[in-house]
Amino acid sequence: MSTVGQVTPGAPPGAATAVSGKDAGRVAFASFVGTALEWYDYFLFGTASAIVFNRLYFTTLNPTAATLAAFATFGVGFAARPIGALVFGWLGDRMGRKPALLITVVMIGAATGLIGLLPGYATIGIAAPLLLVLLRLVQGIAVGGEWGGAITLAVEHAPPEKRGWYAALPQVGSPVGTLLSSGAFALVLLLPSDAFDAWGWRLPFLIAFPLMAIAVYIRRRVEESPLFDEMMEHNEQAKVPALDVFRKAWGRLLVAMASATLGVGGFYMLTTFMISYGTDTLGLSRSLMVNGTLVAAVVEIAVIIVVGRMADRLGPGRVTLWGGLLSAVFAFPLFWLVETRNPFVIVLAMATGVAVLSIAYAVSGALLAELFPAQLRYTGVALSYNLAGALTGFLPFLATALLAAGGGASWPAALLLMTLSLITALGGFLGGRMRVRDNVAAA
Repeated sequence: MSTVGQVTPGAPPGAATAVSGKDAGRVAFASFVGTALEWYDYFLFGTASAIVFNRLYFTTLNPTAATLAAFATFGVGFAARPIGALVFGWLGDRMGRKPALLITVVMIGAATGLIGLLPGYATIGIAAPLLLVLLRLVQGIAVGGEWGGAITLAVEHAPPEKRGWYAALPQVGSPVGTLLSSGAFALVLLLPSDAFDAWGWRLPFLIAFPLMAIAVYIRRRVEESPLFDEMMEHNEQAKVPALDVFRKAWGRLLVAMASATLGVGGFYMLTTFMISYGTDTLGLSRSLMVNGTLVAAVVEIAVIIVVGRMADRLGPGRVTLWGGLLSAVFAFPLFWLVETRNPFVIVLAMATGVAVLSIAYAVSGALLAELFPAQLRYTGVALSYNLAGALTGFLPFLATALLAAGGGASWPAALLLMTLSLITALGGFLGGRMRVRDNVAAA
């Protein structure tokens, strides 16, 4: 039996909970693998919105309206994520982190696989886009409970002096998920156009079924949080965690949302929207834009690993502040570089943009987890991250609408990215001064 989170029998509430560095690494790795598989499922939808759904599920609309409809469906997933945060936050803070994470991985895997089986508009008419929206809602609810739980579990197993590093490991799941999803689409885009439209695009979605089985196996082997076990022993769980977050920690919630804004909204501005902008407005090839996200994902992995180690020395608030400011500086130049239409420069711009915004994203888990006490952590982390997602998930839609209104000019999109960056910088500045310390000790 593992020694993770052993508590002396009869210990008073607040007694130090012992954590083992070896077991903490194992749990963080398991959180990373499960998160990577879930983000793979979720990110597929973003790429498909830009190059598939607008043509096969919204075929009665003109090209611009079809793209707007596809991005609106994409944004529905973000709107649903706070619902998942409420539901799974309650489950995670009341019943345990582990059962919540098992349910989320089954939900998102099943929803994603079913998208791969969904007939298009030409086959079942209006039912096709309606079912697509429904499956996207299920995805959003599941992801709303996933990230917060993975971060909470990793942080609560980590030695106190290494929480920044262990919280960064699940963050690597995001670029790995991007790499897998973009790589899958890059491969099927090699098919002839007719084959791609008929069945090729479905293959990356259908892979979600076996990946779901792998993720369930991994999640079943992850042990419960030692801090949650201690709370259970002393009956310290909040009865309705969400109410306590809104009543007692609303200021922390707002700061956490601000600090997470760039990592969520900025990422989709430089991937989902950028793919659409490059292909539809600049006339660039779909393969070039998708391959740009592949390179950016590889760079993001390296940035998260390096910056995650810095967080324990500098503090996640300070790292978030400087990451937000740097992203603001780069916002306009990134779009100018893409507009050169030079393939090498475009890939370089996408990689640089994602790398810069990943500075704040790398430490987002550590910062959010330490803004809330253990009794409210799952709910607080999930709500703040997913409310930020709900507010920024429609940015590809908004940027596309502004692009059409402005005759193809990119400055509104660049201004949106700069605004997100400055909001996150402010969140990092305030969040670094509001951190909560758990009473934990290394085993």
